[in-house]
Amino acid sequence: MRLPDDVPVRLVLADDEPLLRRGLRVLLEADGRVEVVGEAADGAGLLDAVRRHRPDVALVDVQMPGMDGLSALRALLAWTSPPAVAVLTTFDLDDYVTTALELGAQGFLLKDAEPDALVRAVLDLAAGGAVLDPRITARLLPKLRGAGRLRDNPHLNSLSARERQVLALIANGQSNSTIAAELGLSEATVKSYVSTVLTKLGVENRVQAALVAHQVGGTW
Repeated sequence: MRLPDDVPVRLVLADDEPLLRRGLRVLLEADGRVEVVGEAADGAGLLDAVRRHRPDVALVDVQMPGMDGLSALRALLAWTSPPAVAVLTTFDLDDYVTTALELGAQGFLLKDAEPDALVRAVLDLAAGGAVLDPRITARLLPKLRGAGRLRDNPHLNSLSARERQVLALIANGQSNSTIAAELGLSEATVKSYVSTVLTKLGVENRVQAALVAHQVGGTW
């Protein structure tokens, strides 16, 4: 998905702390590129807000009363046309992050991220990118390896030079449109490359592909 430059990204924000929601709303809407069209204090409220407002992106806290963020994420990503979903988390919730990764979340952001980084993350998600806060990646990779959930990927060597370029840009959170501009390709061609990369690596989404790339640290 690619929105016109003059159309703000429509966002639903779900967190059970009203002050945090208010603060994030002010930060995200400050320069006019993001519009918070709905808020929710729990998972059920999130699903209702997404149904009513049809946002481009949803930012979801994982720990909420009643229906928690993971349950809402599981339900939301089963819909035919869900928004891009990023998980809002803190450093002490690694287990929730790994579960959200398996469910198919497209982004993982820390609640104390810099305002510019949050806005850029929302814009990248709306454009189809995958977003991983570097601090989450640094904590998540050892945990996934230790739990046996992330192993050396034997298929990296099967990627062509161009596919490796595409993977490197996916790992940086770039959307198809940005990759196309960077490599001088059409978006349709980039979409095909991305699909091939995911298939060759045996992963389900861009975030998992990004983790594979970060695991080897560019040594491929």
